[in-house]
Amino acid sequence: MVKQVVFEELSRDELLTIIDMFAKNWLAIDGTWFLAAEQKFDIDTAIELDTDSWRRFSPIEAKRIMKEIGIKPNSGLAGLKQALQYRVYARLNKQSIEEINSTRFIFRMEKCRVQDARKRKGLADFPCKSVGLVEYAEFARTIDSRIKTRCIGCPPDPHPDEWWCAWEFILEE
Repeated sequence: MVKQVVFEELSRDELLTIIDMFAKNWLAIDGTWFLAAEQKFDIDTAIELDTDSWRRFSPIEAKRIMKEIGIKPNSGLAGLKQALQYRVYARLNKQSIEEINSTRFIFRMEKCRVQDARKRKGLADFPCKSVGLVEYAEFARTIDSRIKTRCIGCPPDPHPDEWWCAWEFILEE
């Protein structure tokens, strides 16, 4: 008989390994779902379905992060910066935040596991901008309804080698 894992008894390193595994598994199901939709329909329909999925998921993810981390509603850019660190893919990708001023910052995805894998396979950038427009706006708006989201660049847009996508978050009073 296999003993059930008691997470409370695991070491920090074991827990981090499991967190990474869960994040990779989540990304794998997201990717395999997308490929199945693309094969059954076409890429445009798959992107449309993916966009709708992120429209529903992003507020759920933001609310759970807020609850578990203790981020208060309408916590402005400080709350959003904190919440972005806990997104389901945050440990898989390299992200950065550039402070512009007290009412705006730029979030960049410097390394993206999905895009990096496509690049290694010699494939074109995945055109994720239409999904990102919904995903990031819904996530930010859930943290604070005063936050507006602007895409600086995201595939299929051209982008520098230093990042895959960049988003500006603006707190409007």
